[in-house]
Amino acid sequence: MSNYQAYPLHRVLLRRSAVILVGVLALPVMLFRADRARFYSFLHRVWSKTSNKPVWLQQAETASCDFY
Repeated sequence: MSNYQAYPLHRVLLRRSAVILVGVLALPVMLFRADRARFYSFLHRVWSKTSNKPVWLQQAETASCDFY
């Protein structure tokens, strides 16, 4: 009953290509920054997003099978 829609494959692939490009280009700068974990955590969230559902909700739903 949710209103969440999956993104088309080309949009997911475009997002993931952009994440790889930004991650590789930012690596030399991020090696010397203290907040690099937060930056790469953001990139992981962008990588994981495959629908307009919030990433935390999607991950919480998939992790529930680990406990039940």
